[in-house]
Amino acid sequence: MLAELSDWPAARGAVSQTHRYGSGPEHHADLLMPGDSGPHPVAVLLHGGFWRARYTRAIMAALAVDLADRGWASWNVEYRRVGNGGGVPETLDDVRAAIDALGTVDAPLDRARLVVIGHSAGGQLALSAAGMPAVAAVVSLAGVCNLQSAARERIGDSAVLEFVGGTPAQRPEAYAMADPTRLLPSHAAVLLVHGDVDDRVPVQQSRGYARAAQATGDRCELLELTGVDHFALIDPRTQAWATVAGTLTRCGSVGDTRRRDRSGER
Repeated sequence: MLAELSDWPAARGAVSQTHRYGSGPEHHADLLMPGDSGPHPVAVLLHGGFWRARYTRAIMAALAVDLADRGWASWNVEYRRVGNGGGVPETLDDVRAAIDALGTVDAPLDRARLVVIGHSAGGQLALSAAGMPAVAAVVSLAGVCNLQSAARERIGDSAVLEFVGGTPAQRPEAYAMADPTRLLPSHAAVLLVHGDVDDRVPVQQSRGYARAAQATGDRCELLELTGVDHFALIDPRTQAWATVAGTLTRCGSVGDTRRRDRSGER
C-alpha cells in the first residue's frame, strides 16, 4: 500500500519542485502547488516510519496530490532519520529549519494559514514544532504523542529508544526537548486524529495528549475514528482521509487568531 501511495503523483501527472533547506543530503522538501493563482494555504507534511531511514517522504506524496486538488500548497519534508544522522536533537532541528525555509520560497503562499500535518512519528515531530511562531495549527494523524509511555511500551520495536538514544532515565534532557506532552502548553490549535483499531500506535497516545493539552488551556481536539487503522489516515482513497481533509479549512482559518493570541501574550 505504501508503494501505491508513493506512485500516486506520477499516476496523476503531478509535478512538484524540490527545494533545499540545508546543506545535508536529507535536507530537501517538495513543493506542490494547486493549479490556480493563489495565494494558497500551506500544509507542511511530515512522514512517519518510526524515525527510521528506510522510510521517506514518498509516503506522504499521495496526500500532497489530494491537497493540491483541494486548493492547498504542500511542503513535503525529508529529514534526517535514525540510520542517516537523525535522532534528538538533529531531526527536530531539521523540521524547524524546513518550516523556517518556507519563508524564503518564491511562491504564492498564504503563510498565515500554515498547518503542519504529521503521521505516526511525523505526528510527534509536528507536535514538537507546534510552538513555532509560523505555525497556525497542527494535525497529528495517529501520532506518537507521549515519548515516555511509547518508550516504556516499546512501540515500534523500541523505536523511541533508538530515536532519543536511550530511556527517559538515561536521557532526560532529550525527552524534555522532544516529547510533545512535555512541551505543553504549545499555544497552537491542535487536531489529533486516531483510529481506534490502530495496531502500530495505540489510540491511547492521542487520548492522553488531548487530556493533558486541554488541562493546560490549549485548543486541542481529538477526532477518534471507529474501525480505522494506522495507514487509512494517509490514503486519499479512504473515507478516513476525506474526514481529515474536511477539517483542514477550519484548521487553516486559525492563523489570524493564533497571531492575535501571541500578540496578546507579549
